[in-house]
Order: sequence, then C-alpha cells, then structure tokens
Amino acid sequence: MKHPSSLRPSRSTITVILLPLALLASIYLFLYPREFELQSLVSTCGRSTVANFADPVAVKPDFRLLMGVLTRADLYERRHLLRLVYSLQTNLSAHIDIRFVFCNLTKEDQRVLIALEIMRYDDIIILNCTENMNSGKTYTYFSSLPNLFNGTNGDDRPYDYVLKADDDIYFRLPSLIESLKKMPREDMYYGFVIPCGSMDPFHDYMSGMGYILSWDLVDWISTSEMVRNESVGVEDLLTGKWLRDGKRGKNRFNTKPAMYDYPIPVPIDTCSHAFVPDTIAVHRLKDNLKWARTLKYFNVTDGLKPSRFYHID
Repeated sequence: MKHPSSLRPSRSTITVILLPLALLASIYLFLYPREFELQSLVSTCGRSTVANFADPVAVKPDFRLLMGVLTRADLYERRHLLRLVYSLQTNLSAHIDIRFVFCNLTKEDQRVLIALEIMRYDDIIILNCTENMNSGKTYTYFSSLPNLFNGTNGDDRPYDYVLKADDDIYFRLPSLIESLKKMPREDMYYGFVIPCGSMDPFHDYMSGMGYILSWDLVDWISTSEMVRNESVGVEDLLTGKWLRDGKRGKNRFNTKPAMYDYPIPVPIDTCSHAFVPDTIAVHRLKDNLKWARTLKYFNVTDGLKPSRFYHID
C-alpha cells in the first residue's frame, strides 16, 4: 500500500489546475468590474416607492430635499399624475422625497382609498387640521416636520431644504437640483418673488406656487411663538412676514424667469411668459390639457418605446 503522502497532488498538478481558474476570475472581473457592487446595492435597497426619486448611488447626494405637495384628499387623479411625472425623472444627484400633504380625512371612502395609497406608495402626510388654504395649513405643515422626521436619517437634520408646493406646479427636478446645489444650507429662502414685476427677493415674499426654506428655518417656525400667533392668513404672504419680523431668511434667491405661470397672455396673468428651455417649474397647470402641453414642450414622452401593443399618433 502506498504511503498517504504519495497520494497528494504535486505542485505542478496544483499549478495546472489553479492557473486556468485564476485566468477565468481575472477575465470576469475585467468584464464585469461592478458586478459585486451592484449585487450589494440591490440587496440593501429595501422596498422601493415612487416617493424617493434619488437613485441608489455610492456617492453622497448633493443635498436632501423634502418636497411637500399641499393638496386635498379627494384629488386622486392629480396625485397619480404627479407620481408619474416625477418617477420618470431619474439619475438625480440629490435625494428628493416627495410627500402629498393634506388635513384630517372626513369621508368613509377616503379612509379606505387613501389607506390603499399609503400601503402602495407610502408618500402621504395627514396633518392634524381641518382642510384649508389660508387658515393655518401651511403653518401646520412646517411646524409638524421636525417632530415627524426627528431622527429618521440618524441625525437632527433629516433634510437640508423643505419645499412647499401647490399641486398644480410641475418641477423639472434636474434643473431644480442644479440651481439649489449652489445655495447656502442655512437661513435660506428661495422662490418666485411676488409681485410678478419684482426681481428683488428682499422686498416682498415668495409665491405660494412653490418656495423653499432651509431646515433651520423650518425648525425655527416649529418653535416660534410669534409665528404660531400669526398662522392664519394668505399663506405665502404670511411666510414672508414671519421671516421679516423674525429677522430670518437673510439668504434669499429669486428664481425668475426659470419659474413662472403657464403661458397665458397678459394682462390676464402677469406672472406668465412663454416656455423656456432652462425652466425650473411651471405653475397653474389646472387641467390635463395644460399638463399635456407642458410635458410635450419638455419632451417628457420622447423615451416611449415602439410596441405592437399600442399606437399613439
């Protein structure tokens, strides 16, 4: 009987076996250098929702933005449209969470249908208020956020910026990100200056169509007794007054002409002008035709692939 050591493969045999394996591994890593990284990303993404439109990336996002769309519970079709148009804006360099914001539910059908929306999309905030436009809803929105998001991202500042938006405005997220990433992260007030003819962000206030506050201002609103005592009135005018009386918002930025109302001839709407390529946002999209014409101008459906299952002339 042979000694056990004589059954071991020789070094030359091991080399013959391992060399091809090493060569195959080198070729695989050369052809698919990110394969293991991608598998890791997929395994840690968790449940995906259309509310978080920042694609998973290895680098830190330029900033974090909460976009609160103030709307009404019954506007199911509008929320569906907004989810569509924002979910198609991908490969963003910032983290943007979009939430639909309304007050307490009051109807039997709302409690069921909106529960379904929350189960599917998880992108709704229901505030403890009675539905309104200028009777404190915007104050309730801003003042509720620090408690709602406290510690959700592992720190005391879950977002760099907070956006209050109407539900009839369309934001082009890449343009918004490009504009915002140059901005300071403290004491910042950003939007479309009212009145329409003004270009001075320090003179009046930002239109309620869609304005942005840095997180420190939202935190201040949530604790200010002065703000709490002046929460009822024209909401965008009040926000400007809070900042003026509180000597806040020293960093102010006017977005004109990149934000504007849907093109309607003056003097009907003096905040309006023709579409421009570098648009950040278009407001007053009150019906589906205005939405369609806006989205067509910005070539949103150009990525539609041909198929035998449909034809769109």
